[in-house]
Amino acid sequence: MVNRILVILAHPALQKSRINIELVRAIEGVEGITLNDLYESYPDFLINVQREQELLLDHDIIVLQHPLYWYSGPAILKEWEDLVLEYGFAYGHEGTLLQGKKLINAISIGGTEKSYQGGGYNKFKLRDFLRPYEQAANLCGMDYLPPFVVYGTHELTNPEEIAVYKGLYVKTLEFLRDNIIVISKIEGFDYIIDYFLDEYQSWSV
Repeated sequence: MVNRILVILAHPALQKSRINIELVRAIEGVEGITLNDLYESYPDFLINVQREQELLLDHDIIVLQHPLYWYSGPAILKEWEDLVLEYGFAYGHEGTLLQGKKLINAISIGGTEKSYQGGGYNKFKLRDFLRPYEQAANLCGMDYLPPFVVYGTHELTNPEEIAVYKGLYVKTLEFLRDNIIVISKIEGFDYIIDYFLDEYQSWSV
């Protein structure tokens, strides 16, 4: 079975991004991936709920690609959640339309991985800040997958390093598209890339 992937991009200043714009360029044209840029589609924040719900129904895996802003996502992503994941559609007694789909965050972070550890600069692990997304997936009957994360973007300027992350992102989405994952195994990892590297030790970009 081949999965259809919807990448929901939420970045208010994509052209100024060190990494997100490169990740987008990397996945453009990849078979089975649909890119949905929220800030481009809705600069006035007037989200077309029906269109967004139809996109969700047409895809099997939902990727929320965004920078981590104040330990959460950009404002339009919260607006999207509030309006699109409504009662009777995404949750509730009759809201079963998203059940069985998969949800994953693809995140860029200015800080280092070390700063997102218990007792570190930010006090908590990254996964702790992502609990609202994980619980939203649980409420909707979706499988929440470990996130794809790029740390240290403030210092990420080397084109070769950026190229590595682009390759990893494409490979990750292709693996998800082609259903090369085992949900029972993946849940024990903090990051999805760790699962792939553990399961396929010879895997490279």
